[in-house]
Amino acid sequence: MTYQFNPSTHEVLLHAASLDSAAVINATADSTAKQTKDDSIDATRLRKLQGKLLKSMRQVCKDYDMIQPNDHIMICVSGGKDSATLLYLMLLLQKQLAPTCPFQITAVHVDQKQPGYNGKPLLEWLQQDLQVPYHIIEEDTYSVVVDKTDAGKSYCTMCSRLRRGILYTTAQTKLTNCTKLALGHHADDAMETMFLNMIHTGCMRSMPARYTAQRASLGVLRPLILCLEADIAEYAQLRQFPILPCNLCSNQANLQRPQIKLLLETLLTFTPDAKKNVMNAMGDIHPSHMLDQKLRKSCGMDPITGESDEDDEMAELR
Repeated sequence: MTYQFNPSTHEVLLHAASLDSAAVINATADSTAKQTKDDSIDATRLRKLQGKLLKSMRQVCKDYDMIQPNDHIMICVSGGKDSATLLYLMLLLQKQLAPTCPFQITAVHVDQKQPGYNGKPLLEWLQQDLQVPYHIIEEDTYSVVVDKTDAGKSYCTMCSRLRRGILYTTAQTKLTNCTKLALGHHADDAMETMFLNMIHTGCMRSMPARYTAQRASLGVLRPLILCLEADIAEYAQLRQFPILPCNLCSNQANLQRPQIKLLLETLLTFTPDAKKNVMNAMGDIHPSHMLDQKLRKSCGMDPITGESDEDDEMAELR
């Protein structure tokens, strides 16, 4: 068979090819523009989140007098989003306060010898990205927790207590002039703890922003205590912090804290400000409208009637 060249057919094919090329170019340009727009949106959101979280943390540090000149603060880095965010923001705050209130930071991470543990991403982040002084403490608490925890009970309580003890010891023995220890607990942690105590122990107790550990006489700080977990999670994702999964509690079913999280999320259906209002309520207690007689007495009020000495003085003036 002899092929007959047809000029018109050739032109059509060339034209089609040029259209395909143009389409590819346009699609690539659109994709690049979209990526640039997405990057811009992410960068804007990151700045807003960082400003919001940092403002809240600075206010807590100020209200509870957390940082004094020449403090040496140990930042406890678990490998989760909360402590990673805490460390990053504290380093930013350290730079901001350097001219008026210089303080030292050391990051400490406990390798608890969990199966499948890989701390390399965290180590590289501390060394290369942050270039912060750090200590990695190796202690096999995993075996102890699994062995000592009763069947059906949560590992979290014993695990956190053992880890906390290791951190106190580290602050006393391995760090020079360590004055305080900072933890990554946030507002959701505080609310969940309060509801768990109310439901299971019948007392209203949560997490203080600052307290002194009796065992080590160390100041324990929670600078993120007014920050919401959702903001921290989004910030950690945008910053691409290295997150080490917990293979201990994540494998347990029927844990109480995740159920309380669902309760808190349900409260948001009443008002979007539900979590904010709960946190405000925790800091705005009216003893005269509560049932705790010991609290009334400690506030200078009559434990029965709720009347205060100040009320008696005002009545006499009238």
